[in-house]
Amino acid sequence: MNFNWVKTNKWIKKIFNHLVWDIPNSENKIYLTFDDGPIPEVTEWVLDVLKSENIKATFFCIGDNIKKHPEVYRRILQEGHQTGNHTFNHLNGWKTKTNYYIENFKLCETEHSKLNPEHSFLFRPPYGKIKPSQSREIRQLGYKIIMWDVLSYDFDQNISEEKCLKNVISNTSQGSIIVFHDSLKAEKNLKYALPKAIQILKNKGFTFDVIK
Repeated sequence: MNFNWVKTNKWIKKIFNHLVWDIPNSENKIYLTFDDGPIPEVTEWVLDVLKSENIKATFFCIGDNIKKHPEVYRRILQEGHQTGNHTFNHLNGWKTKTNYYIENFKLCETEHSKLNPEHSFLFRPPYGKIKPSQSREIRQLGYKIIMWDVLSYDFDQNISEEKCLKNVISNTSQGSIIVFHDSLKAEKNLKYALPKAIQILKNKGFTFDVIK
């Protein structure tokens, strides 16, 4: 399975309904998520923005980055945000044997547990690429597989900052799970789009929450 489009089609959500695409609610909540951290500078900048706006988000962390930058991971937790598993080495599930993929997923789980013993049971497959066998094993371990309703494409250096912002504000609706990336690759688009998106979405009456 590979899901790389800006707005996820409702039929895809129905076909793959064992995955979490959005979170219906009656409170106009939406869910900001950040993939690929934690790293100094970029993740810390995101945390500063979220703190200034008094909103919470969910960070899908790479295990190797948690190991390298435990202080940044701790700050995510200390400031009331949620974290989830994003494999230890940002693996492409399509190109990885299931047994190795699960081992790598568990390595990431170990890094979470060292700093956050009561860590969440949330997982997002890197690139949105995961085999049915991998998905099944991870869900059998009690994890929810969190996909997305809106993809910002901040990581795509061929799109403009304005396009990245438009991707988010034009496609977000009540219950949307929105993907940004706290990575060096996404930094330019992220730093332009995130603060503006938050302000516009707030003005539209949306509120922000963590995924549980």
